[in-house]
Amino acid sequence: MPTDKRVVVYGASGYTGRLICEYLREYNIPFLAAGRDHARLTSAVEAVPGIDTVAYDIVEVEHTVEALTEAFRGADVVLNTVGPFARYGHEVVQACLEIGAHYTDTNGEQNWMIDAEAQYGAEFASRELVLTPGLAQMYSIGEIAANICLENPGLDTLDIQVFWKGHPTVASTNTILTNAAFAKAYYLEENEYVEWPADEGLYTVSVPGQHDLGLALPWGGTSHPVWFKNDPRVATAKALGGVFNRPLMQGVPVLVAAALEQMEGKSEEEKYRIIDEQSAAIRSEMPPRENPRLNTSLDSVYASGPLGRAHCVIHGNSNYKQTALLNAHAANELLQARPRRVGFVSSCQAFGHRELLGTLRAFGLVLDPIVTVHR
Repeated sequence: MPTDKRVVVYGASGYTGRLICEYLREYNIPFLAAGRDHARLTSAVEAVPGIDTVAYDIVEVEHTVEALTEAFRGADVVLNTVGPFARYGHEVVQACLEIGAHYTDTNGEQNWMIDAEAQYGAEFASRELVLTPGLAQMYSIGEIAANICLENPGLDTLDIQVFWKGHPTVASTNTILTNAAFAKAYYLEENEYVEWPADEGLYTVSVPGQHDLGLALPWGGTSHPVWFKNDPRVATAKALGGVFNRPLMQGVPVLVAAALEQMEGKSEEEKYRIIDEQSAAIRSEMPPRENPRLNTSLDSVYASGPLGRAHCVIHGNSNYKQTALLNAHAANELLQARPRRVGFVSSCQAFGHRELLGTLRAFGLVLDPIVTVHR
């Protein structure tokens, strides 16, 4: 039987999924909370403060195209938080095409985004549907900052950096290891993908607003080279990211190297088993709820051209709440208006970078951007 809820949160029992439910409640948008474990879903959704003020349903569903199609039929928007997405995303996207629904996800996997564009972008466009993977703080805020810089014509090169304070979830740890085991990381140079050196290690970078230097990684390449490859204003884009916690950052390459050593010569199935075990051992299933005093974020973008420079910095807090709000904003927009662009598009391309910034500002999650322009 089709659902009468126009928005689906798939993976609602996870950390980010539950936060999306919180913001859908604040928007007064009824939703269907879906996932593989009814008891966990119920526990997560019922923990949302004030959840009794919005209509919602809960459904347990197998992760197959057929089962997801039946469970989601009737919905207009699917907000997917079940990753790694290169491993689990195809079934959800295919179900969205079956029912004619828009799709967003919170992925951090460049290879998934490249595959999603190649395999599904044209069909989503022909159906007037949005396919927006990578709708998350780690990517969308930097994209907003980049677009603010690009409001100044003549800039074609982007140097993007994101830093945050927070706790990795099981999903984010799993994604790091999955990227390392199965994917290459690319930056964009003169409109072509160029592979990051696999053995380069940590990069030392300057962080705006502090005297200490930071440590950063390509973090799977990020979504920015993919989005800006489709932007005629941009020829080159590089992105690095890291956590402010220096010891934690120093431990990431060690963790990845140890996991890759265990996976050497193993089958794909065995590699995924090792990844799952390592992820579960490093981080408990549900991290502590974010504290805006402690869990801050910083996105910095330098944009340059032959005769121009611009720099935009956006300070924020509560990374996962930013991600959740962006997805709730997308759902709210898609339920009421036609997106600016359809098919494989970024959040800024679909909904507008100033509009996304306004929503984040309205909910107290980011400061007004600091913008410096030299012409």
